[in-house]
Amino acid sequence: MFQMAKTLVLAEKPSVGRDIARVLGCRKISRSYIEGDHYIVTWALGHLIELKMPEEYDARYKTWRMEDLPIIPDHMETRPIRKTSGQLSTIRRLAGRHDLDRLVIATDAGREGELVARWIIDKIRWKKPVLRLWISSQTDRAINEGFNQLKPSRDYDKLYQSAVCRSEADWLVGLNVSRALTTKYNDSLSAGRVQTPTLAMILKRDQEIRSFRPVPFWTIHVQAGSISADWSRDGQSRIFERKQADAIVQKLKHASAVVQSLTVKTKKERQPLPFDLTELQREANRRLGFSARKTLNVLQNLYEHHKIVTYPRTDSRYLTRDIAATMPERLKAVSSVFGAEVRPILFKQKGRVLADFVYNNAKVSDHHALIPTEQPVYLSDLSDDEEQLYRMIVIRFLALFYPERKYESRKTVLKAGDETLISHETVETQAGFREVTDPDHKANSALSAPLKEHQTLQIDSVELQEKMTEPPALLSEADLLTQMEKYGLGTPATRADIIEKLIQAESVTRTAGGRLQPTPKGKQLIDLVSPELKSPELTAKWERELEDIAKGAGNPADFMKQIRERTRQLITGIRNSSHAYKIQNLTGTKCPECGSPMKEARDRDGGLVLVCINRSCGYRKRKDPRLSNHRCPHCHKKMELHKGKAGIYFQCRNCGIVEKAEKREKAADKRETRRILSKINKDQEGFGNSLADALKSAMKDHEN
Repeated sequence: MFQMAKTLVLAEKPSVGRDIARVLGCRKISRSYIEGDHYIVTWALGHLIELKMPEEYDARYKTWRMEDLPIIPDHMETRPIRKTSGQLSTIRRLAGRHDLDRLVIATDAGREGELVARWIIDKIRWKKPVLRLWISSQTDRAINEGFNQLKPSRDYDKLYQSAVCRSEADWLVGLNVSRALTTKYNDSLSAGRVQTPTLAMILKRDQEIRSFRPVPFWTIHVQAGSISADWSRDGQSRIFERKQADAIVQKLKHASAVVQSLTVKTKKERQPLPFDLTELQREANRRLGFSARKTLNVLQNLYEHHKIVTYPRTDSRYLTRDIAATMPERLKAVSSVFGAEVRPILFKQKGRVLADFVYNNAKVSDHHALIPTEQPVYLSDLSDDEEQLYRMIVIRFLALFYPERKYESRKTVLKAGDETLISHETVETQAGFREVTDPDHKANSALSAPLKEHQTLQIDSVELQEKMTEPPALLSEADLLTQMEKYGLGTPATRADIIEKLIQAESVTRTAGGRLQPTPKGKQLIDLVSPELKSPELTAKWERELEDIAKGAGNPADFMKQIRERTRQLITGIRNSSHAYKIQNLTGTKCPECGSPMKEARDRDGGLVLVCINRSCGYRKRKDPRLSNHRCPHCHKKMELHKGKAGIYFQCRNCGIVEKAEKREKAADKRETRRILSKINKDQEGFGNSLADALKSAMKDHEN
């Protein structure tokens, strides 16, 4: 009997795989895949494959030695990630079925998603045709349309080559430099192709603040009839000498002002473009206090789970012309929340965008701007964070359907003897898009009484105000994202992770106000690395070359040759450096194994640990008790886990209640296993940065 061939579909995450399977009519559910009459849908768990670590090329690399560096394999090899090897085995077994005739890549439509799929396909040795699903939203309609427009995978070969170059470059630079620094200075020091210039930006602002010296200055404000004006000379309104300021005040008190010129201009402010990821992260940081990582995580949930926004990791703020036809449906989808704003757009404009400049195919590469999908939204299904972020996206989207803002600006220049006074006034004549973006906005309703050139006004009052120059503020994440974007450091998808890595490496801390401040460790680290590695210009050049490779305009072999040579130079620079380094957080405690000093550090779960600085010893012990998932029966807070003479026990710090743990160990182990599996399945980033995870793990294992 003839059996119809099926298609194997590879998604990036289980949640996306389940949605695709439902749309494709797959009903037979297994733990690691879902099968239907025509399709079998399976998934990765983020990355299933990663680059091999040094010790897998040569066992001697298990011990970190400066003389072994740099480690530059002739050909870089990959390996399955141990934690998720079971899922890879499932995919390999499915790929061996004789009833499959093609594979569809349905991982995230971007550089990293391409790498996830291609490394899996290579590892399972798939030889049959491969197609690519490329969609910008996870709605049923988008999935159906995407499967009707599948593209040959070869169309994305350049994107894959770019992804491989990025991964190998980060391995070569990050791993070698981190090993060299850690070995030379006997402390866990992490540096990398992108994170080091990012750290340098944070440090530069900190240095500007520390070197700042406040200086007093004075401004002069004048009231002449209905006109409020400020003293100015050569475009400057600040006076840095008190005697000069007093002299000007005395002159103005005994003078009248003559209108020298009067300029009235009609101006327009066009509608703001929709968000890309970086702009949304900036705005959410300013308005909501969200970190870049939090914004991305919440946004990913709006995209994957609720399906009410388009692809999150976009770097474009423009739309393609074909999106115009979908606008009425998108407006209807948001009308349950923004009914008053949407109704006139649908009835009067038939859903037509007034900001037509938003349609620009040339400025959209992989994905268009962040906008709502055609999926109806139910606010009751959203968390508070999700609702706040969703509202920001929709309001920026709705602004496209409103007119420009119009206003009149009047500049009046007056002369009082040889001194100049300037008055600025603005009146809004049409609120336009600000009706929706800023409904509480109050504009001046009218200009003051019109004046004529050469008209003389009596000066009624002169006010001298003393002020102090102020230092720049520490960088917020919004500020840092702006600088990273300016220099091309990282991509919209990776910038949040870079910031978090700096914090986890204890090079940077977040202040109570959410701003970023370098630690003593971070300040020393910058002095230890090559000037080029901490320069954003070099990393920006590399990022541009990666983009060129993705577009087919760059040569992967030439790029990697450059990276290998630069890695050798960086290691030589560290080896020959004469910089001194002081280990931070040293305590008075001595290691019970070797007698070396111990330092205080953070464990992977955030707890405090004491670590021996002797790397060959490696002794470590927990400083504060570990919190368990077991709750106090009285106050329901998490109980501490202790080990005493009678064995392991739980203790509530709040109530003092103590419980033995032996009877609970097996159940706790099972719960912990389920928790870990659940986390693997639900983690939005999965194992998307395996090199970083491996580096961090290795750093902990070799921490002093």
